Amino acid sequence: QVPLVESGGGLVQAGGSLRLSCAASGLTLSSVARGWFRQAPGKEREFVAGISWNGGSTSYADSVQGRFTISRDNAKNTVYLQMNSLKPEDTAIYYCAARAIGNLATTGNAYRYWGQGTQVTVSS
Repeated sequence: QVPLVESGGGLVQAGGSLRLSCAASGLTLSSVARGWFRQAPGKEREFVAGISWNGGSTSYADSVQGRFTISRDNAKNTVYLQMNSLKPEDTAIYYCAARAIGNLATTGNAYRYWGQGTQVTVSS
């Protein structure tokens, strides 16, 4: 299994910003789609954002559209999630994921590799 390691989570006040990173080691993921998902306590995991292998296509959940931005640096084998104007309802564990192919997807079962997650807590 390809290790994906998220970082950048933490505690922030409502209206603040965080930038999550997801690095991969052991295998180059520059040719596959990447994504971010989140799971809040008592809720199912949900899609947050996805990006195609070359960054040419992105997709966002309606709840984060206009506030979050996904990007990638294939030279660093890393994907990012810039989160602005954070709300308490954004509180969740955030997971990064990678597909085995280049097209982005919005469902979790389309992703092959997963990170261990990073906690994001937004206080009101």
